[in-house]
Amino acid sequence: MAISTLRLSNAASGPVSNQPAIVPLVGRILIAAIFLLSGASKIAAPAGTIDYIRAAGLPAPTLAYAIAVATELGAGLLLVLGYRTRIVAAWLTLFTFAAAFGFHHDLADQNQFIHFFKNVAMAGGLLQVVAFGGGRLSLDARR
Repeated sequence: MAISTLRLSNAASGPVSNQPAIVPLVGRILIAAIFLLSGASKIAAPAGTIDYIRAAGLPAPTLAYAIAVATELGAGLLLVLGYRTRIVAAWLTLFTFAAAFGFHHDLADQNQFIHFFKNVAMAGGLLQVVAFGGGRLSLDARR
């Protein structure tokens, strides 16, 4: 079915029912990509990442590093697979806001400003996943 034939949702007609099954899967992959790549880069440079966390003034940098790697790789993979999708997306939303406020709060710096609002936009996309789930091509749909 062509995307151009999608029927928009409204209060009277309910949610889009003829949406191609691939759309939520592609959305989950695109959202998860940044977490998977970031987690992999943290594994490649643990000392630098821990030092960066320490420089941001966050407590327990080694523990924070472990939580970040587990979240980015673990939750990123679960998001792609569509397993416990709404819970995973909610966790990633909280993680993304924590990263925004922990590392990108100097909004007078244009780079920090951009990263802060990139995180806010990512959280918005994740909240869409929380609201609508993983779609038909997910492990959740098979349960």
